[in-house]
Amino acid sequence: MNLIKKIKRQLILLGLAAFISNFSYAGEGMWLPLFLKSLNEAEMQSMGMKISAEDIYSVNKGSLKDAIVHFGGFCTSELISSEGLLLTNHHCGYGQIQSHSSLDNNLLKDGFWARNKSEELPNPGLTATFIDQIIDATDKILEGVSDNMSEEERQSMVDQNIDAYSKSFRLAKYQNVVVRPFFHGNQYFAFITTTYSDVRLVGAPPESIGKFGADTDNWVWPRHTGDFSLFRIYAGTDNMPAEYSENNVPYKPKHFLPISLDGVSEGDFTLVFGFPGRTNQYLPSEAVNQLIENQNPARISIRETALDIVDKYMRKDEKTRLQYASKFARIANYWKKWIGERTGLIKTNALKKKQKLEARFLEIGKSQSKKTGFEYETTLNSFNDAYKAISEYAVARDYYQELTSRNIEILRISNWMMSLMDRYENNGQKGYDAYMKRLKPRMKSFYKDYNSSIDMEVFAALTSKYTNELDNKFIPNALSKENFYRRRISHKDMAKDLFKRTMLTNSDRMLSILNAPANVLIAKLKNDPMIQFASDWKETYTNQIAAPYNELKSEIDVLQRKYMKYLMEAFSETEFWPDANSTMRVTYGNVDGYQPRDGVQYYPLTYLDGVIEKYKPGDYEFDVSDKLLELYQKKDYGNYTDRTGKVPVCFLGSNHTTGGNSGSPAIDAYGNLVGLNFDRVWEGTMSDINYDKSICRNIMVDARYILFIIDKYAGADHLIKEMKLVNPKKGK
Repeated sequence: MNLIKKIKRQLILLGLAAFISNFSYAGEGMWLPLFLKSLNEAEMQSMGMKISAEDIYSVNKGSLKDAIVHFGGFCTSELISSEGLLLTNHHCGYGQIQSHSSLDNNLLKDGFWARNKSEELPNPGLTATFIDQIIDATDKILEGVSDNMSEEERQSMVDQNIDAYSKSFRLAKYQNVVVRPFFHGNQYFAFITTTYSDVRLVGAPPESIGKFGADTDNWVWPRHTGDFSLFRIYAGTDNMPAEYSENNVPYKPKHFLPISLDGVSEGDFTLVFGFPGRTNQYLPSEAVNQLIENQNPARISIRETALDIVDKYMRKDEKTRLQYASKFARIANYWKKWIGERTGLIKTNALKKKQKLEARFLEIGKSQSKKTGFEYETTLNSFNDAYKAISEYAVARDYYQELTSRNIEILRISNWMMSLMDRYENNGQKGYDAYMKRLKPRMKSFYKDYNSSIDMEVFAALTSKYTNELDNKFIPNALSKENFYRRRISHKDMAKDLFKRTMLTNSDRMLSILNAPANVLIAKLKNDPMIQFASDWKETYTNQIAAPYNELKSEIDVLQRKYMKYLMEAFSETEFWPDANSTMRVTYGNVDGYQPRDGVQYYPLTYLDGVIEKYKPGDYEFDVSDKLLELYQKKDYGNYTDRTGKVPVCFLGSNHTTGGNSGSPAIDAYGNLVGLNFDRVWEGTMSDINYDKSICRNIMVDARYILFIIDKYAGADHLIKEMKLVNPKKGK
């Protein structure tokens, strides 16, 4: 049974699972740390927290927020030593680990452990960003804004205010101020940041640990994945950010997280601190309906088709598996998430809950005044109508973006080349040179992991889906049914012809021609058949899909802001939390299992015993190294066991997390690290839209397993000595 079929079978079984609950609960939300004192501290302490809100976020002293780092702008990491040692997920550092890997020196397969600081590996382009301060900027940004303005006038005023406000700060060259909208533009907050650019790889377990279970276990509990890696921030001798230099020194943080050897037990308080990416908790019912019925089924089908093809090739050849490991995981991740999200929305009656909320919302409006009732009803009806109008364009947009930006690789290169051509035509040699500087290393990295035979098969399969599953008005001439009928060819024939004639599949030629004079390269690109194909398709997309979609989306954004304002007005006794937008947030909960289906109860902890139970020799997802087997057989666990004498591997919490929380620390009641967030359970992936504590759980690596692997497996006890290990439950 291939991987995709195995996962599909697993998800069908899990799809019977979701337990439905309608009660309210504590702990939902992703909260700005700035307001914990006034909004959350009492509840958090009632749930078991022993520290204060000031210990979590302070601008006057070192606090937990000073140990939390935005890793590369896409994950979270945290400082765990006084020498700038960073802990994050293996999958967050995967691209860097892969970039240092080759068939002869395969760090993904074998792992990597720098024996001293001189062996730590630099990662050009990787950054570590701290939040120095969060400021409520609502009054400044909305100054002069009125309800009488058109949307263009309003946005122009907001943009001017943001620009003026940002310029009012006196910042160091390594600092920045980022102003973000909250509650869909009803509030604004400014984030003062400091970014370090010298971040080096320190250690990573082999994939057999860091990615144990791989795609089969992704989003699934019970889990046994040691999903962690170690990096280090380097600074200039003044401890300030500096470009990479051998003279740089380890960063000295304001605060780092001690690590608890006591671990967790069921019911323990947990706090997850990080940079969650995107949630949509305040959508109208029609938007939820479309996700269930239209958008998610389309996305799932597209990625499943591509993954089936890639999986077939990966299983045949180790070189291909290494080339495509990261790409496959990236594509499979959201494919599987969307399946779980859709199933979870259905099983938890998310649509009915939205409809009940909307009915109550309208009742409140009518009870307040005739004018208020009219505004509430008009806004909500217009909101749902706008989503109905945008539906077909949203699905077509997903198709185009999934094919041209994510799943068909040669079209992604074509997009890069078209961007280069645009820069040259619109910005001249200067714009061309600036883009080329970024493009060359990107192209070199791309071709290192590219197989045109695989891509050609994906191209044929997905363009066929596009032709057969979308309305004719969204299909370019080259992909129209009439074109294939007239020419008596198939999508497979078209793919073979284009891949044979384009120069984009020839890595040596492409990397060489990038050094040609701009006018020479641009002329060749314009005549390339694949770029011409991509350009014609893009024109159809721009005119027939993007233009009407963007017009409707602008209308939806305005209605979302109004609806959000009215929601908070109608339910004024409720403490609303702002949707995630990649800014620093705190979420809290408890260590807790859950009941996925009738007669089944999941416990909240897993152990090393479970790794051995899943062990399948030679299976790249469930293989176990001889070293780990030896440690298990000898029970050589060091000081990293719980009261049962077993090594904990992962645990569950009811923390409300999403993408971007990967690598977030799980912090105990005393402010110590007890785990590392890396996933959610499949049944609860709909938490981005409809959080339900009955089935929404985040999955964390137990800190004791991380220490066990570093110390006993890798023999990197010099890293353990850097850390501060504590026993808070024992008062030590």
